Amino acid sequence: MTETVIPLLPCRQLDDVLPFYRALGFDVTYRQERPNPYAAVRRGGVELHFFGVPEFDPEQSMGSVVVVVPDTGALHAAFAAGLRTAFGKVPVSGIPRMTRPRRVQGTSGGFVVVDPGGNWVRISRRKEDSGEPDPAEGRLARVIAAAARQADARGDVAAGVKLLETGLARHAAAPPAQRLPALVYLAELRLRAGDRDAAAELLAEVAALELTEAEREALADDLAAATDLTGRLDP
Repeated sequence: MTETVIPLLPCRQLDDVLPFYRALGFDVTYRQERPNPYAAVRRGGVELHFFGVPEFDPEQSMGSVVVVVPDTGALHAAFAAGLRTAFGKVPVSGIPRMTRPRRVQGTSGGFVVVDPGGNWVRISRRKEDSGEPDPAEGRLARVIAAAARQADARGDVAAGVKLLETGLARHAAAPPAQRLPALVYLAELRLRAGDRDAAAELLAEVAALELTEAEREALADDLAAATDLTGRLDP
């Protein structure tokens, strides 16, 4: 017998969450307004149900669900493409928002989607390894993983910022290719916290780093993220 578990998550109203999940590639498989607002969405093997509570505050939501997938990068790319098509950009701060895939200390890594109802959909990779950074990536890779545990997994942006700032100061002599991912992540967190000036300074530092062509190729995702974050700073 195959068991099925379906998370039931709150929202203020169905029209807050359903367009967002459609953008992520989910189909709305059921909807009712009476006697109570209720809807179901499905994407592949992922099914989520929602109930509406008009007085509900998404900022106070404790709704959370873990989705385990074989390839977090591919799913993130699909989600990002859908959000850009529907809304023009991928939200990185406030509610809703989506983090980037990265290692998270103590887990196999992944990314987080916070939906318009304030519910955390935690996308995790199947744990086929420890998720620990390769020593060849340098000590800043471990700092990033620790910061992601605080800022992405727990939502404590201030703790993530502190870890990254301390790590960048402690490992100031690290090669540019090792500093760049930490600087980009710190800029993302600064923007998430609403500090646009600090984010702009960090992104300017990223742009000034001297990298070889091979390093630019290896860091293509981080460089693309830096370009995206810079675009968000424009008036």
